[in-house]
Amino acid sequence: MKNSIKVERAKKNITQAELAQMAKVSRQTINAMELGKYVPSTVLALKLAQIFEVEVAQIFILEDSDWN
Repeated sequence: MKNSIKVERAKKNITQAELAQMAKVSRQTINAMELGKYVPSTVLALKLAQIFEVEVAQIFILEDSDWN
């Protein structure tokens, strides 16, 4: 699953650590998501969308390989 977390963070000018604190997760979790190594829970995806003030689909993009 692709995501635009890094882009959204840049728009808000916040660090991984700041985002992690806002979302109540570790900075490592944010880093892993940005690198595509971790797919967030629905609750975390919704929290991030709320923090960035966008729809979940604007942050997370399903790829064909996600259907397998």
